[in-house]
Amino acid sequence: MTPVMSVSNLVIDVTDLDRAAAFWAALLDLDVSRRESDWVDLAALGAAGPVLSFQLVPEEKTIKNRLHLDIAVEASSGGAVAAGRRALALGGTPASELFGADGAPWQVWRDPEGNEFCLCTVSSPRSDSSAGGAAGRSADVVQGY
Repeated sequence: MTPVMSVSNLVIDVTDLDRAAAFWAALLDLDVSRRESDWVDLAALGAAGPVLSFQLVPEEKTIKNRLHLDIAVEASSGGAVAAGRRALALGGTPASELFGADGAPWQVWRDPEGNEFCLCTVSSPRSDSSAGGAAGRSADVVQGY
């Protein structure tokens, strides 16, 4: 029998738990749902989505992420450009130029700890039923990175 599995948490290693949790909670407009001395969970990403979590580690980030988040930003709310301004105000830094400016712009960013993520403009909101890997991805999301 094949075990039934699902992704419950997306965990980001950090050296400053409070700063990282505050940045991501503000960027994604999520509440903290659990806090321990070495761990913070934010509210679930979508109705049945995984939880974005932060784990306190002693070492600084030294190399490029092997996994990163693509954050879909609705075009009607300003898209990747508006989300980039918000990320910058919260302590994020751009890690690339703005790509696809003539259609669906996207850009690579770093959170205050240096973890990379992409802000990707989408022309319409993604429904929870469309989540779930490449097969369920909106065709309007420009994959970045």
